[in-house]
Amino acid sequence: MNTRTTDDRWGPYPLVLAGAVLAVAAAVLVDVEWGGFALGAVIMLGAATRLAGGGRLAVRKKTTDAVTLAVLGAALMAGSLLLEYPWLMPR
Repeated sequence: MNTRTTDDRWGPYPLVLAGAVLAVAAAVLVDVEWGGFALGAVIMLGAATRLAGGGRLAVRKKTTDAVTLAVLGAALMAGSLLLEYPWLMPR
């Protein structure tokens, strides 16, 4: 008998989806750069939650998900900071 619940399988993904929707709304309504930074932060939070044991997806390993999410989240955060503060760009 399968005792896993639907919440146990999905893990952090509904939280990341809700945060992503709010971050995209902030990017559209408030400021593109800070909305992008918030989206990157939400993705990094999802990476940490996935690595900590959230979710039971059988398609990929936790480490693969966490590393992929962390790299994409960090790139999005760095890109949005460089757009907001162009003087940070190395010459």
